[in-house]
Amino acid sequence: MEATIISLQTKHVGNDNQHMTSLEIAEVTGKQHKDVLKAIRNMEPAWVQVAGRKFALGSYKDANGQLRPCYSLTKTECLYIATKFNDEARAKLVLRWEELESAQRGRFRCALSEPKEILRLADEIIGEGLRMLNEEAEDTLTATQVAKTFNMTVWDFNQVVRDMGIQYRRHGRWNISDDLKDRDLVRLRTHVSYSLKGEKKIRTYMTWTLNGLRFLNSKLGYPNF
Repeated sequence: MEATIISLQTKHVGNDNQHMTSLEIAEVTGKQHKDVLKAIRNMEPAWVQVAGRKFALGSYKDANGQLRPCYSLTKTECLYIATKFNDEARAKLVLRWEELESAQRGRFRCALSEPKEILRLADEIIGEGLRMLNEEAEDTLTATQVAKTFNMTVWDFNQVVRDMGIQYRRHGRWNISDDLKDRDLVRLRTHVSYSLKGEKKIRTYMTWTLNGLRFLNSKLGYPNF
């Protein structure tokens, strides 16, 4: 390599967790860093046109303490640049990426050996899944919340609304009447819980939108807000 890395400051973009700097590319392929930089700069315009983004540019300090530019590339970006390299250099780069990915998988397996880490990862996965699943019902109100606006218990509220033909109960869950389904009065929300034995319980229930609350106000004789 033409310089010694003392510190490296790179800006990572995209969804890839692993990156390889242009310095590392030069070291793996046996090329001079300035030649790798030139190849990256020459190929960047075409990448921007297709991918819609530039390569992440950062800096490092050389042996004299001077700041020098370098790039930080994802695997896809790195292999794109390697299309201009000879067969031997490309092969070295591919093998290096295999080493990096194998090491990452090893760290992941090691992390999963810790019970607390397993729970943390599970919470992240479940939490993100539920967030996406419940995104449309994020600003809706539960029956309990709606009942409070009418100074009712949730049991009384559900019975009154049922008697008015607005909702019905089936398979242990309240449902909006068929003739009201297309009016965006309600949305479904999903809740996941676990018993002490680790058994997963999934409950889907109906919640009321702002339109639904206005509709209920008109039907129950309360002024709209």
